[in-house]
Amino acid sequence: MVASLENHQPHQVVIVGGGFGGLYAAKALANVNVNVTLIDKRNFHLFQPLLYQVATGTLSPADISSPLRSVLSKCKNTQVLLGEVSDINPETKQVILDDKVVPYDTLIVATGAKHSYFGKDNWQEVAPGLKTMEDAIEIRRRIFTAFEAAEKETDPEKRRALLTFVIVGGGATGVELAGAIAELAYKTLQEDFRNIDTSETRIVLLQGGDRLLPALAPELSQEAAESLQKLGVIVQTQTRVTNIDNDIVTVKQGDQFREIAAKTVLWAAGVQASPMGKVLAERTGVECDRAGRVIVEPDLSIKGYDNIFVIGDLANFSHYNGQPLPGVAPVAIQEGEYVAKVIRRRLRGKTMQPFQYKDHGSLAMIGKNAAVVDLGLLKLTGFSAWAFWLFIHIYFLIEFDSKVLVMIQWAWNYFTRKRGSRLITGEEALAFASEADDSSSETNYAPANNKQTVNV
Repeated sequence: MVASLENHQPHQVVIVGGGFGGLYAAKALANVNVNVTLIDKRNFHLFQPLLYQVATGTLSPADISSPLRSVLSKCKNTQVLLGEVSDINPETKQVILDDKVVPYDTLIVATGAKHSYFGKDNWQEVAPGLKTMEDAIEIRRRIFTAFEAAEKETDPEKRRALLTFVIVGGGATGVELAGAIAELAYKTLQEDFRNIDTSETRIVLLQGGDRLLPALAPELSQEAAESLQKLGVIVQTQTRVTNIDNDIVTVKQGDQFREIAAKTVLWAAGVQASPMGKVLAERTGVECDRAGRVIVEPDLSIKGYDNIFVIGDLANFSHYNGQPLPGVAPVAIQEGEYVAKVIRRRLRGKTMQPFQYKDHGSLAMIGKNAAVVDLGLLKLTGFSAWAFWLFIHIYFLIEFDSKVLVMIQWAWNYFTRKRGSRLITGEEALAFASEADDSSSETNYAPANNKQTVNV
């Protein structure tokens, strides 16, 4: 049971992680007689569902990011600390940073998750995932650098590999990435190059299971696959990646092995909890699942420590239907608000009913005027689903100016198909430009005139 300190100082709530769960917990505690400390290794809240639009040049990083201090500036009982938590001491009730120790009465851990490479962590360098802003910027660099390199390449085989994009994983992230790259190649960039025909681009979406978007109804999975194929995406289900090396993706389909030559490979499969799950297990003895997620109690606390809560992607809450809740924003938001309510009620000496997740449905964007929405009894496809997807994502953006900017960008893209954030940045971009300057006097570039398909 939560109790105030003996000196009657306000109850100390420490939140680790400024994602949806942590941020909404902090906002829900704004008018409670507690002191809140939110700790994050980034100084901004990231709207992860739209990361793929940064990765494909539709939006800029600032469009989907909100400074934590700005968002919480009116929460006078809340301070924000920039730092990374390395350890916790549940006996002394302390959170340990590299340069600071922060005491707590109640601890909320919401540090999220990252992609799992199923034991093949060496693939991370050649097939980046999409969980952070840095990931999105790196993927954007790889996508647009591939087109730039193809523009210079005279060898047909190498050019085909440069214009082949393999996406591993047929969940929402993989589907949305595939659709966005297809629209980019077949519409946005078609008039921008002189030596290549971007319609030669091949986007290959690989899914290990028997259908895309397994969280949605089967008919919506089929609709998504058909919509992607209409855009030009090659969809391959029941296909598992066995190796990625030297720009070759080796896949297994049944008993057959095939190779796909692709310069750009993107990872959208599997989830692994943040390292804080392991820290909590070592310090409290709490059980974690195979993905490293912490097994939580019905009130989202951990066994034996009712003042430590784990929420969002880091939590395995299996009390809803026997399966862990999905790692989506609505789950984290509801959990963050629930834990804040638990704290408020405990401070008044009251108890709280177990957490109940209200499933409002699932959705995924395919492309312009195409999406799929599963609201249980109501299922939407096509333009109506696309419009619903737009509304929901605008609604969940944190700051008003972000909502306005994103609406303007989307409207501009809808009518012009132009993407204003097609920037290639970073040290690798400078190296690429330098190589181009060194080789430009030696290479004669000829327009691509031999259209061939990639065998996958």
